[in-house]
Amino acid sequence: MTLLLALATLVFGAGPVPAADAGSWWEPTARPAPDSRISATGAPFKGTDPQGKVRGFVDAHNHLMSNEGFGGRMICGQTFSPAGVADALKDCPEHYPDGAGAIFEHLTGGDDGKHDPVGWPTFKDWPANNSLSHQQNYYAWVERAWRGGQRVLVNDLVTNGLICSLLPRDRGCDEMDAIRLEARKSYELQAYIDQMYGGPGKGWFRIVTDSAQARSVIEQGKLAVVLGVETSEPFGCKQILDVAQCSQADIDKGLDELYGMGVRSMFLCHKFDNALCGVRFDSGTTGVAVNIGQFLSTGTFWTTEKCPGAQADNPIGLVAPPAMAEKLPPGVTVPKYASDARCNTRGLTRLGEYALKGMMQRGMMLELDHMSVKAAGRALDIVEAEEYPGVISSHSWMDLEWSERVYRLGGFIAPYMHSAEGFVGEAAQNAALRKKYGVGLGYGTDMNGVGGWPGPVGPGAPNAVKYPFRSFDGGTVLDRQVTGERTWDLNTDGAAHNGLVPDWVEQIRLTPGGPDVVNDLSRGAETYLTTWKATEKHETGVNLAAGRPASASTTQWWNPFVNYSPGLAVDGDSGTRWASEWTDDQWWQVDLGESRRVGRVTLDWEDAYARGYRIELSDDGSTWRTAWSTDAGDGGIDTATFPSQSARYVRVHGVKRATGWGYSLFDVTVARS
Repeated sequence: MTLLLALATLVFGAGPVPAADAGSWWEPTARPAPDSRISATGAPFKGTDPQGKVRGFVDAHNHLMSNEGFGGRMICGQTFSPAGVADALKDCPEHYPDGAGAIFEHLTGGDDGKHDPVGWPTFKDWPANNSLSHQQNYYAWVERAWRGGQRVLVNDLVTNGLICSLLPRDRGCDEMDAIRLEARKSYELQAYIDQMYGGPGKGWFRIVTDSAQARSVIEQGKLAVVLGVETSEPFGCKQILDVAQCSQADIDKGLDELYGMGVRSMFLCHKFDNALCGVRFDSGTTGVAVNIGQFLSTGTFWTTEKCPGAQADNPIGLVAPPAMAEKLPPGVTVPKYASDARCNTRGLTRLGEYALKGMMQRGMMLELDHMSVKAAGRALDIVEAEEYPGVISSHSWMDLEWSERVYRLGGFIAPYMHSAEGFVGEAAQNAALRKKYGVGLGYGTDMNGVGGWPGPVGPGAPNAVKYPFRSFDGGTVLDRQVTGERTWDLNTDGAAHNGLVPDWVEQIRLTPGGPDVVNDLSRGAETYLTTWKATEKHETGVNLAAGRPASASTTQWWNPFVNYSPGLAVDGDSGTRWASEWTDDQWWQVDLGESRRVGRVTLDWEDAYARGYRIELSDDGSTWRTAWSTDAGDGGIDTATFPSQSARYVRVHGVKRATGWGYSLFDVTVARS
């Protein structure tokens, strides 16, 4: 069961009654009775500011429906129930009568071996900031977050097949089945809320599928909900003993299905290395346990290497393996790792690149969090080569050294929901970059994501919230949130559920440096929409070299069973390549067929890459001029940009090899600019 601890660090009731402020657009014509209070009064901000921009906060990472994932019994309680709040907010069956059977809750720190399983109406022991297996996203709590200024919520559909297989469950463990169910329940939640407001389309909870629709929803003062996916084996793309269990056809089919559901952002890997990419490690004891989970799922442990640059993955930790190492087969032990080897050897695979390009073709946004440094760097190389803006870091699982690359592309960053002081501190690290690029900030609550949330600071703390308080825009007054017989106070309860997010933002405002952070948060919705719109408008550049005749100074020939001819660098297949003989002075060239404007050349190098090389252009194939050069090539994907000029022939001229081999190119892309 220790494994579960680590892997996880992976509607109407008795009858409708008139709402308290019936007649106001933000209040329903009828709300279930009994139900949670919202504890907020006043009109939510709607429209735009004097500059024509929307205002509001972005929760870029939440899991509204994770109670439907992991076999249905890891997160206890529901976001809503047609049978009412008492049915929605009740514990898992195995937690009754005194919590003694709640092994997962004990391991994750939410109790000391027992807890009161009763939810509605008393809520003696849950939800709590350190209770990781109880519902935190009851719809009325989400409503309070909206009333307090939130205008975008990214609902990441989430599950993990291995965790599911180890837990009590009432359904199967297929990850895609869980994603389908969570998507369906999200739309059912929208319909449930619509009923309270008089019919389809009238509620405040609006699932959106494009940026224009999201902007319209926010201008109405409502909550735009974006569907994302965070799972370990998307499309069945796990690996077993380093063998991929999916194909390009599976990826295409899966992306089409997700897009059809309304999914617009996703992670390519999460917690375990899969057939698409290597992951950013978990640390300490948790890291050891997740590593064991990876072995049980894939047959391989993490492998590490020294990091070549400033970026690093999280340290796995050098602690003794937890007791659940006994689950490993006889003779198998957890590897030991050098403390100076912080990077996962696994990066973005060729299937992962195919999936990323498929996302780009569909206008979907890539989540960089949880990708290893090697995978994230390669992904950034690919999107930079296409000038693709749809890149997001949503909950502090990306090396901050990548931040400027994300902002330069037009991407979006949202730190995890740390303590107020911790959040202000992390936000400060990128304050200069946000100012430079004129962007706002989001936060990722990761509610229902078993990550842990800010604890109580005490009523006497300098940044203790003074109730009641006003939302950032001044339009809503929020008092202590009441659900059933329980009154919640951020100062004494911490961030126990989603309804306390406005209180947490107020605590940030009261923290030194906090007012500037809240101002950046208020511009988060506009920045997120800007990223999304630019992603939708992006047009993949035309490769002028695709399928054109290519030639080279030499072609590697020693292996008669493998083809390394020059045309393979422009055949559209990233699994084939040109390779030269093993000497420095070599070239590869392509005939564009006629004179074309050329201003950008992108090279996808195999391991045999050039340290020094030139991009040369010619009108006749005989007389060449240098358009761009470097003596500091670092392999991977290189993009050379230069003033656009007319040429029929383009040549990559190797001057100095970086390895003992020759030069080898998977793909060459020639573009106008």
